[in-house]
Amino acid sequence: MPFESAPPKYAQVVAGLQERILDGTYPAGSMLPSEDQLVNEWGMSRTTVIRALQILSRDGWIESQQGRGRFVRGRPAAMDQRFRPSRNALEQSETSGSRLVDVGHVIAPNTVAAALNLKKNEAVLMRRRLVVRDDEPDELVTAYFPLDLAHGTALGNEALMSEGARQLIESRNKIRYDHVIERIAARLPSGEEALLLGLPSKRTPVLTVTVTAFEASGRPVQLAELVLPGDRHELEDTYPLV
Repeated sequence: MPFESAPPKYAQVVAGLQERILDGTYPAGSMLPSEDQLVNEWGMSRTTVIRALQILSRDGWIESQQGRGRFVRGRPAAMDQRFRPSRNALEQSETSGSRLVDVGHVIAPNTVAAALNLKKNEAVLMRRRLVVRDDEPDELVTAYFPLDLAHGTALGNEALMSEGARQLIESRNKIRYDHVIERIAARLPSGEEALLLGLPSKRTPVLTVTVTAFEASGRPVQLAELVLPGDRHELEDTYPLV
């Protein structure tokens, strides 16, 4: 089933500690509070706290020193290069490892119309591409845009774009993407999805990441659905939207 707003408890601890590292509460070189202190502060189990600390250590935010404790390393230099499905769907250009599958005006599916605050049977611009990594189909990205925002941009062109959708929409319409809502679900693929992603059968589950982007006024400006082979991705990463 999809989920929207209740991240795992350990992810709440990860995000909270990341924020404190970024704002200087825990500067680089300082020692983190002990496990007991974090358990008491966050009101969570030791297992949850330890899991959060393991993720922070894995991603390079902190390091453990035997017999001394855990120390802050700071924001990882390579953090922005890690795979982030939602940000990639909004910002990534199509010139590297992408194949355009379809582009054109379509009647918005009911779920898309609801997410974009459109009328039933209203048309949208749809753009679908297949992303290949290491010579293997890796994700199928389908993006939907209100026609008034897509007008005058390269989003309707039947060619790969050198700019991301966010840059095109923002520069053409003088607006700013402000935040996203991301929903993750597992389901069975359609026949077309299974074929494009090179799945052995339609019974092989896929992960879907549905990203709805909003401008500062609260208007939804883009919806993108990423379909990913479930056996090739672990969407457990936790990161600040900065």
